[in-house]
Amino acid sequence: MRTGNPTLTSTTFENFGVYRQDSAAAPAGAMTINGTAQKTGFLLALALGSACFTWSQTFRLVEADPSAAIGSVAPWVFGGAIVGLITALVICFKHTWAPMLAPVYALAQGLFLGGVSAGFEARYPGIVVQAVGGTFGTLGCLLLAYQSGLIRATENFKLGIVAATGGIALLYLVTFIAGLFGFSLFSSLFGSGIIGVGFSVVVVSIAALNLVLDFDFIEQAADRGAPKYLEWYGAFALMVTLVWLYLEILRLLAKLSDRR
Repeated sequence: MRTGNPTLTSTTFENFGVYRQDSAAAPAGAMTINGTAQKTGFLLALALGSACFTWSQTFRLVEADPSAAIGSVAPWVFGGAIVGLITALVICFKHTWAPMLAPVYALAQGLFLGGVSAGFEARYPGIVVQAVGGTFGTLGCLLLAYQSGLIRATENFKLGIVAATGGIALLYLVTFIAGLFGFSLFSSLFGSGIIGVGFSVVVVSIAALNLVLDFDFIEQAADRGAPKYLEWYGAFALMVTLVWLYLEILRLLAKLSDRR
């Protein structure tokens, strides 16, 4: 069961009961797709709430002093990013803690995304609405396509998306480490030129297709009769992909705005 999502590995749902022929016959206490969907919605609501708080606080300060926009965003961005990263790492190693820590992760990511979004909105008015619409529109379309069978997560499909996701992660890591030492690598990929826009389109596409792999992975886990607490873990994993997709769409829209 391959997936490009680093929080969902081939061992995540292993040894949690045998396969059931009919997932509707799930025993009490077993993971279900509906349960995972409900918990995903709850986490999204928490993230939206904390993001709105950061957003309102940021723009309240911006109205008083426009030059303070970046400074007012920074604490929320770094605080939310650090707490979110630590929480995500703990959840990945302690799956049973997901019911307690997944909401914390969602709140932290909301603070992070709210700050980042406010920074982008201050520079590119209207960009956040487009990015949010693009993210949820992509989620809805891919979910419908997956449920209708238009997109199937075959083994070759999974292998290609996993390889592409790993390549992107490695590129980002190398670029980040080089930046710490003052080197600017692959600047054309991150600029607003044709190459940069094309690169962002590819990354957005790969991030979106990871949702298909996540849907398939969670469906298989539910068929295996995984324990109930893994609904929270599955919801957390979907949140990771959605956060990545939103940020990449935001970056793509920013590049397109710079070209106007």
